[in-house]
Amino acid sequence: MGTNIRVIVVDDSALVRSLLAEIINRQRDMECIGTANDPLIAREMIRELNPDVITLDVEMPRMDGIDFLGRLMRLRPMPVVMISTLTERGAEVTMKALELGAVDFVAKPRVGLANGLNELASQIVDKIRVAAVAQVRRMPCASALAGAERAAAAPPSGLLGRLSTEKLVCIGASTGGTEAIKEILVHMPADAPAIVITQHMPPGFTTSFAARLNGLCQITVKEAVHGERILPGHAYIAPGGRQFYLQRSGANYVAVVDDGPPVNRHKPSVEVLFKSAAAVVGRNAFGIMLTGMGNDGAAAMREMKDAGSYNYVQDEASCIVFGMPREAIAHGAADEVLALTQIAPALVARLRGASDRVHHRI
Repeated sequence: MGTNIRVIVVDDSALVRSLLAEIINRQRDMECIGTANDPLIAREMIRELNPDVITLDVEMPRMDGIDFLGRLMRLRPMPVVMISTLTERGAEVTMKALELGAVDFVAKPRVGLANGLNELASQIVDKIRVAAVAQVRRMPCASALAGAERAAAAPPSGLLGRLSTEKLVCIGASTGGTEAIKEILVHMPADAPAIVITQHMPPGFTTSFAARLNGLCQITVKEAVHGERILPGHAYIAPGGRQFYLQRSGANYVAVVDDGPPVNRHKPSVEVLFKSAAAVVGRNAFGIMLTGMGNDGAAAMREMKDAGSYNYVQDEASCIVFGMPREAIAHGAADEVLALTQIAPALVARLRGASDRVHHRI
């Protein structure tokens, strides 16, 4: 970008406003152009100053951050980074914020706020930079969102039979990925093959993410647990702050969840999951690369393709951030590049076609 990223900080804590403004102003490519202690003041400030990004606290007086975000994304969509609290309630609200169109979030520490935020400084400014170039879309009203979720809640059934125990779907995503993953999973029938997912997310948030998806989908969605068998009709999400990958035990796939080091700066890392799929699933795998910044998983997705998998990559127009899909395409890992809404139908059709061929042979 030719000019500095202009940021408004919205938070009811004077300390947090001061710390965030200081962190932002230390960067050569951004500046804090204003702070507000509640959404009503922020609304006027946004109109007057036209920022590139706002950081938004979840819980504030007069109007909470979620209500404000919902109105903002309907009336004047813009990049928003949520400042969340690392609690069960904070995680649930953060998932709602991402659903409403927030680009990303940072979990502020519950103790040692000043030191904690400064330790998170690089993460905060990285997320602001990503938000500044993200594709933000106007959100429909709440009734339209509810209607879309009801319409998505009845995917096709009667899919696969025996084939579903052999095939396995691997999904990788980062910024913008929570809603993209939802779009895939709500369209998967109850007898879909097992699905394993790495979404870049810190500890404390993947439990709420899995629970929210489980309430929307025909398949069972859960956090992966070390040592459990990977079953058809289930989706397994990498726990935040842990690496997640696959091993084979006889004819079965088994989840491995461990405290291994970050890979490509990420924990969980898409590279780790996809590399294991290339090694132990081979031609029975399907890979899906969704929206996200960076290149995590691109090289391993090519390994999956070389091992015989069939891979789908989200196209630029439907991504919040095209980084990870772009890198997967550059590595020659994509069999098809599709809009987000086309990926699940294409996968289901391909699985059904394979199932029909099996039945004809029988």
